[in-house]
Amino acid sequence: MLMPAFVTLSGRLVRLEPLSLEVVDDLVAAASEDRTTYGFTRVPNGPGEMASYVEAALAEQAEGRTMPFAIRWLHTDRIVGATRLMHLEYWQGPMPWPPGARGAVGEVPSVADIGYTWLAASAQGTGVNRESKYLMLSLAFETWQVHRITLKADVRNVRSRAAIEALGAHLDGVRRAESRGADDTVRDTAYYSILSSEWPLVRERLRARLGLVEAA
Repeated sequence: MLMPAFVTLSGRLVRLEPLSLEVVDDLVAAASEDRTTYGFTRVPNGPGEMASYVEAALAEQAEGRTMPFAIRWLHTDRIVGATRLMHLEYWQGPMPWPPGARGAVGEVPSVADIGYTWLAASAQGTGVNRESKYLMLSLAFETWQVHRITLKADVRNVRSRAAIEALGAHLDGVRRAESRGADDTVRDTAYYSILSSEWPLVRERLRARLGLVEAA
């Protein structure tokens, strides 16, 4: 079974490292800073929940369905959260049969989501999230050459939606009663996407906001 090669992604602010059980304690510390910021985001609480969270992510990684990262903030050299490329779909090769069956994974995904992103309170609003997204988008569009990246947020999560929209993602619509929310209510979810044809403009906008080029 072929799968995308796992990589470490390095920027000026952050390094996205392969998620592993070795960083469980660091993730627990990050998630314990100020949990009032997680009103619309389900974040593991305590060593037991965090270990189960990491184990589940690694199981999906072994199937070629996700690529999970721990986020290291280089300013402090601390693990300050997690994120992942997920829902990896592989369109090359024969169509799976019967419809809806999981086909064999391949070396290069065709589409993916970015999700399960959470940050310690001290890392929020610092540029850590923006650069993390930039690094994953660059991998997806420039190395894998995916056709689409999907990003989602609880429709009530104004902060997350603003961050997604600031990337230049397109609002595809709102799926009503899409899932159980982090607050145990029935959640409506806003779906956003970035297409491969849109990536050059999104990339330049992100590079300017990250100070990697002179803004026009």
